[in-house]
Amino acid sequence: MKFDPDACRVEDALSILVGKWKPIILLHLLNEGTQRFNHLKKKMPGITQKMLTKQLRELEDEDIVERVVYPQVPPKVEYSLTNYGKSFSRF
Repeated sequence: MKFDPDACRVEDALSILVGKWKPIILLHLLNEGTQRFNHLKKKMPGITQKMLTKQLRELEDEDIVERVVYPQVPPKVEYSLTNYGKSFSRF
């Protein structure tokens, strides 16, 4: 069997993006750019706050999503794709 590096990249991407919500989150961030938490939640009415938080943290742990917290009251948190996350648009 011949080694195909592109196939490995697709397999890696799929293993990271398994689940109902991660592809939808990525789609919103790809199409609309940087988003605040509540804006993402409004775009996905079926997701709970707990699940959105979990999915965003997992994407952040994989270096796909970047989380920026602004030191202000009330707290402002924005999510955007990293360069690595933007590379998923090629699949």
